[in-house]
Amino acid sequence: MLYPTLKSLHLIALVAWMAGMLYLPRLFVYHAEAEPGSATSATFKVMERRLLKAIINPAMVATWVFGLALAWELDAFRQGWLHAKLGLVLVLSGLHGYMAGAVKRFAADRNTRPARFYRILNEVPTLLLIGIVILVVFKPF
Repeated sequence: MLYPTLKSLHLIALVAWMAGMLYLPRLFVYHAEAEPGSATSATFKVMERRLLKAIINPAMVATWVFGLALAWELDAFRQGWLHAKLGLVLVLSGLHGYMAGAVKRFAADRNTRPARFYRILNEVPTLLLIGIVILVVFKPF
């Protein structure tokens, strides 16, 4: 009963984390186009902060906790596919940290990146997710 519970909790947390990781850079695209100090910019600041603090941060922590517990339950720490997956998840976590920094920069009206940068950044979580899912499903090594 522990395995399906951990797997369910891990997947639920992952879906929430990824939803936020895909939506936050889209907010940055529009925020970068807004005039600093405007009402629109102020609205984006609230949206970005709430998304990060209420959804993305807790979901990332839960994904890590349940994922590591699942790997422990499966005794998977010696398997190469898990090492590769953890590497990609570390990159995703680093991207999460970068986006948290961007939220702070936008909040202080110190963003220097154009909207195009955030359009490109918006694709990175998707590419990481594809790699992670392929590793988990196919376990190539």
